[in-house]
Amino acid sequence: MIKKLVLVFIVIFAIEGHSQQSTASPYSYYGIGSLNFKGTVENRSMGGLSIYNDSIHVNLRNPASYGGNNLASWGGESRPVKYTVGGGYQNTNMKSEKSEANTSATTFNYLAMSFPIGKLGVGFGIMPYTAVGYKLDNLNTEGKVGNRFRGEGGVNKVFLGAGYQVIESLSIGVDLQYNFGNIQSSIVEFQYDGDTPVQFQTRENNRSNLSGFSMTVGASFKKMITERLEVVSGLTYTAQSNLASINERSYSTITINSSTNVESAFNTVDSDLEAAGLKETELTLPSRITFGLGIGQPRSWFLGAEYMTQNTSEFSNPLYRSSGTVYEDGSRLSLGGFFIPQYNSYSDYYKRVVYRGGLRFEETGLNINDQSIKEFGISFGAGLPVGEARLLSNANLGLEFGKRGTTKSNLIQENFINFQISLSLNDRWFQKRKYD
Repeated sequence: MIKKLVLVFIVIFAIEGHSQQSTASPYSYYGIGSLNFKGTVENRSMGGLSIYNDSIHVNLRNPASYGGNNLASWGGESRPVKYTVGGGYQNTNMKSEKSEANTSATTFNYLAMSFPIGKLGVGFGIMPYTAVGYKLDNLNTEGKVGNRFRGEGGVNKVFLGAGYQVIESLSIGVDLQYNFGNIQSSIVEFQYDGDTPVQFQTRENNRSNLSGFSMTVGASFKKMITERLEVVSGLTYTAQSNLASINERSYSTITINSSTNVESAFNTVDSDLEAAGLKETELTLPSRITFGLGIGQPRSWFLGAEYMTQNTSEFSNPLYRSSGTVYEDGSRLSLGGFFIPQYNSYSDYYKRVVYRGGLRFEETGLNINDQSIKEFGISFGAGLPVGEARLLSNANLGLEFGKRGTTKSNLIQENFINFQISLSLNDRWFQKRKYD
């Protein structure tokens, strides 16, 4: 187990060492940033499908997955202790009606652990939940830079969940999350003397420190309907919650290096947000419900569909208001599955590999300039067995091609390629003695 934990931490430090900013999307300007966590690599490789649970992978989307029974295949002993870590790399081509550019970002996606206590199971971990990272220039009617927008930060999440197997085919669970982080942004409004920018410009600086709790409840149903076929369904509900936002705003006189665009600040003055009633505000996070259904043969194949609807129209942020932006209810449809040629083959390694695939269609809930921002992705993946065969640990690889947004109404279309990798490791902490 120690060797596995060392490997996990090496992966974490390698990912963190390369991840200075986890997104470069202009759409992270809105709300509390772009959604960073979209499930484990196993989920994302199946189009975001999260209804399938088993005894060797951690499912971070449905807390009911933590519960379960002892394993007959392991001599009636308990399920293994599971821990997982994941990260990814994204390359994005951003295209408008007049230009295009390429960006890339590396992310640490999650670190989690789950362990059984009879039919009860407990899981906990940490993940970056949203990410902010944008650099935008808005041109005026004369084709010059009118405003410059910069932003970074995001919201992280630590969670503690528990699941319990009520009957053989049904498990329920609850997940409590503490969300925390900060968002920093700046706006420069350019002034010109003829065609030349004036020497001193004015910059507005904003910072919001965010914190708050949220909760997800879930249920998972699995039942054999024939000798070989199993039906699987899952349901989760995340209640509406609030994030407390402690805000700061100041104004700086700056100079901008014409060759490097580096900004140097002078004479910073703090704004009195308390007098305006904006020192402490609340952000409303919308409720969300997800339901999925699938069918398959255990340890061989699975196909399923999942639908999520989110009341994004409930979102509000009193500090930041953007003209032309409306929040509407969002949704996501995921279709996907997996195939294992022969899970217990010891003569052919590739027959034990889990092959995954899927696609998703998403309404993000963001409407800009009367354009609903949509997202599409098609994904592929593989689960590669590693370590001792009896523990069924694996390394998971995922690849997703997709796009978000549109070039209409002066907006930006993002065409992206996501590569994800994770380790899903299992261990035996407590074993029954076979002999005295």
